[in-house]
Amino acid sequence: MSHALLIERIFSLDHPGDFDSVALDVFRHQYFHNQVYRSFCEALNKTSENVCDLSQIPFLPVSFFQQQRVVAFDDPEAHVFTSSGTTGITPSRHYVYDPGIYETSFVRGFRRFYGEPTDYCILALLPGYLERSGSSLVYMADHLIGLSQHPHSGFYLHDLALLADKLSWLHQKGQRTLLLGVTFALLDLAEKFPVSIPNAIIMETGGMKGRRKELVREELHSILQNAFGVESIHSEYGMTELFSQAYSKGKGLFECPPWMKVLIRDTNDPLSLLPPGRSGGINIIDLANIHTCSFLATQDLGRIHPSGQFEVLGRFDHSDVRGCNLMVE
Repeated sequence: MSHALLIERIFSLDHPGDFDSVALDVFRHQYFHNQVYRSFCEALNKTSENVCDLSQIPFLPVSFFQQQRVVAFDDPEAHVFTSSGTTGITPSRHYVYDPGIYETSFVRGFRRFYGEPTDYCILALLPGYLERSGSSLVYMADHLIGLSQHPHSGFYLHDLALLADKLSWLHQKGQRTLLLGVTFALLDLAEKFPVSIPNAIIMETGGMKGRRKELVREELHSILQNAFGVESIHSEYGMTELFSQAYSKGKGLFECPPWMKVLIRDTNDPLSLLPPGRSGGINIIDLANIHTCSFLATQDLGRIHPSGQFEVLGRFDHSDVRGCNLMVE
């Protein structure tokens, strides 16, 4: 199968029954073209010949992105996304062969859950991410801000008073508004400049450990709901090593676009998958990661609900994860 046709099949997925077939084709492609992943698979005695089912596909630990060049291409990369990391921790590096595939993934994902970006004034409160280079979150937000075409869309860094005034003004004008923010910055805004904007979408991305004390999701969302007068807090779940995002429109229950799937592994037996309702490590299939690795074992803990939605319960370590339910100050 040609590379272009495989990409077309990935973004044409709409029927759940087609996912497994495409995922197996992607596995075979990456087994042959990604030397790091192939070595990992062979160490587990998994090959393109004996992997015949989705449950047999090995999931590469995301920590490999910290130490290895995880790529399924030979040419020089066009871009590199890096994680913010934690002091003393080597950041992850996601080598990007084609930024257009990332753009296709996050734009189509956004449209699927929220409609056209032109329907919104999009404001991004991303201190920390904005102050360094290589953030995939800033890349995504910047692209969506451009697509919104609203004259007041844009980034905010530390001027929370100006942001609060802007949110109030947009609300008075009846403008649909999306505020995408790092959790600690949204809490700062909520505490210092609460503003009633009941029609706005407040979306937290998690991230930026070491800035505030731990808050469980329910407490965090309650603070933000009361400060902004909204019925629910939305969340975005993504990470440097992924090209796709899952979204929650409330209660921390996330949904994936058709080319992304979450599975739960047994923490005591990482090669075994658990049924819905059981808690364990989160494995992610992101078929948009066609040029790196689509099968990743994250450092998150979670569970899948009978509805097919999933929630994040915490993390094993200090990996750079967006949308986690446990935020650290």
